[in-house]
Amino acid sequence: MADQRSGVADPAGALRRPPRVFSIVLAGGEGKRLWPLTKDRAKPAVPFGGVYRLIDFVLSNLVNAEFTRIAVLTQYKSHSLDRHISQAWRLSPLLGNYVTPVPAQMRRGPRWFSGSADAIYQNFNLLGDEKPDYVLVFGADHLYRMDPRQMLAQHIASGAGVTVASVKVPTSQCSEFGVIECDGDRITAFHEKPARASGLPDDPERCRVSMGNYVFTAPFLVDTLVEDAEKQTSRHDIGGDIIPHLVERGEAAVYDFEHNVVPGSTELDHGYWRDVGTLDSYYDAHTDLISVVPMFNLYNLEWPIYSFYGPLPPAKFVFDEESRRGIAVDSIVSPGVIVSGGTVRRSVLSPGVRVGWGATVEDSVLLSGVEVGEGALVRRAIIDKEVVVPPGAVIGEDPKIEARRFTVSANGIVVVAKRQVIEPVD
Repeated sequence: MADQRSGVADPAGALRRPPRVFSIVLAGGEGKRLWPLTKDRAKPAVPFGGVYRLIDFVLSNLVNAEFTRIAVLTQYKSHSLDRHISQAWRLSPLLGNYVTPVPAQMRRGPRWFSGSADAIYQNFNLLGDEKPDYVLVFGADHLYRMDPRQMLAQHIASGAGVTVASVKVPTSQCSEFGVIECDGDRITAFHEKPARASGLPDDPERCRVSMGNYVFTAPFLVDTLVEDAEKQTSRHDIGGDIIPHLVERGEAAVYDFEHNVVPGSTELDHGYWRDVGTLDSYYDAHTDLISVVPMFNLYNLEWPIYSFYGPLPPAKFVFDEESRRGIAVDSIVSPGVIVSGGTVRRSVLSPGVRVGWGATVEDSVLLSGVEVGEGALVRRAIIDKEVVVPPGAVIGEDPKIEARRFTVSANGIVVVAKRQVIEPVD
């Protein structure tokens, strides 16, 4: 029989080795809806929360669960992502642990990845090297805490070929995701980004969608991708092609993310998951961090989020005079920040930010190395790395005017591109 904890055949029924698990993180997306933050970097490399990159969240979940053989498949503008992985994610090789970026190598011919399924198909050599029993295929650009061991255990017990992690979202957002219909733990229908979706029987205002995280039984994954690669009509996408096909065959199970229990989680942040695919969702996710009791708690050290931000000194607030006082309230302030007589409210300041005398920063996200000059005002803005806001400049007061110089999101958030020179308003 097969021991459910190992998934390895054992005629004697005795406990054998734990399952061999190999993790693949899909990090090749362009992130067009996050432009200009993705102008010079891959979406998973976009900074978040002061000291992190988006990819740090999925990698932290895997490493905290002791799944420490991880390949990150990259493609577009991957230099900063590759550099971050090499600096931040050096695991001990003593037991064969690693996190390694794997660029598109054109192993199946002179072509880039044509979809997420094709990305794995073109890297079958990784599976051949690791010889896993199970393969975790996770996305690289979502914010959440998750113990994937619990999802793996359900997958092994179910006997399914693939298990899809799911979360509930408002029906108004269903067109952005793969929508799941299920009967118990079996998926009965899967609709990739439908124009409309019906609510759940017990929750009409919400629908169940895919998180973009999958557990495959390894031989099953190989057979499925070989079959898909031979289909001329396939887009070779996991959500668009692979999962619907496996649902039709009755091989797909669903895992409810709400059942996942992470050490140190609270009632408020339990089950938190956010797709930061747009500028507004990226901005809104930052606002989730800065409340007194945050919706997403970066301070849960029982399930830490790992990153690397260099040898920076502590943050500093200087001057305490009526005319100039360096303060920051309801904000996240990273190492290396200096608030020199300025005021910061409800904002996230990344490493090395400088806020000058008399300047005001409100409801904003400032990435590394931004300088806000004396008397300047920054409000409801995202400012990318190494931008200098000139003394007396005003950003974010009137989105209609700002649209002439900068990108403005659907909700009126002003976004200044990396190293963009800010010219005076005519």
